[in-house]
Amino acid sequence: MSDNGERAAFKTRVDQVLLHFVEEEIDHLLAVDADLAAVADQLRIATSRGKRLRAAFCYWGWRAAGQPDSDALVRAAAAMELVHAAAVVHDDLIDDSPLRHGLPTAHVALRTAVAASPRPGAAARSLAMLVGDLLMSLAGQLFTACGLPVAYLSRARPLWAVLARELVAGECLEILRTGTRPDTAASLKVIRYKTAKYTVEHPLHIGGALGGASQDLREALSDYGLPLGEAFQLRDDLLGLFGDPCRTGKANADDIAAHRPTALLAQTWQEATAAERTELGRLLGKGTPDEESLARVREIMHRTQAPARIEDMISGRVRAALDALEQTRLPADAARALSDLARAATVRLN
Repeated sequence: MSDNGERAAFKTRVDQVLLHFVEEEIDHLLAVDADLAAVADQLRIATSRGKRLRAAFCYWGWRAAGQPDSDALVRAAAAMELVHAAAVVHDDLIDDSPLRHGLPTAHVALRTAVAASPRPGAAARSLAMLVGDLLMSLAGQLFTACGLPVAYLSRARPLWAVLARELVAGECLEILRTGTRPDTAASLKVIRYKTAKYTVEHPLHIGGALGGASQDLREALSDYGLPLGEAFQLRDDLLGLFGDPCRTGKANADDIAAHRPTALLAQTWQEATAAERTELGRLLGKGTPDEESLARVREIMHRTQAPARIEDMISGRVRAALDALEQTRLPADAARALSDLARAATVRLN
């Protein structure tokens, strides 16, 4: 997986696993009642797109432990993408985000299915919550039925509890800190638990555990995975406000409208003048800003050089991840692939 072609080939393998698995599950769901078609559509949409980075990190955690290519392992790795799909549906619901991949988010799209309900908005949100719950359940189902020996699965199963606990903790911390005084350390803690760990570190650990990784290797994978996961989310925060919505597929005013505790906002607040803080206070968390207000927020951010400092934070974390990789004895193909993935995860436009 040292070039775009090999990454694309791996992505195709994961896409095929998810397509067949999800369609089979949808058949079972529709056998209950045809009225569940709208829910089935959201399962398809939630699982049909993505970079498949989490599956790739799981796969290369396995290969880093010295294991060969394995279709069963690819199926286990694909389960990481169902975790991600579940997290995205829940996150969009919590944040009330309107768009994902350029399409209406689940809780928005499902309003059509419940248009006759006395409270269609609440009913759609309830359906979306259940879609996310089902996706998380399906992740565990695909993992346990991947075809690897039970002894291998037993090594990794305890790590699923850690993944779920820390993912939920990160989401809770974001909710608790939304709207509070911006603070970089607090924002980085949210990033670490809400995104960094389940995007890079946990998939690496699960793949490594399946492959019989030693404790030393697991620690080395954390030294690589944690800073890289943080860099991934810092890039996401920059793209969320300064990226092209046609590429990101998301509304770029979401973080401002919700006054989310991003490191970008914290860095801006740290260097803003008293007058700028007052102005930001009037704009943050007040609903979707108009273009003039959004432009003013960006102007303040650029004046305080917050985007440049976030870029420095990304670069520093990528360097730390690559330095950790260089100091770890890994099979050559795994080392090359993880180095390539570090760049793919952080040098991107969507």
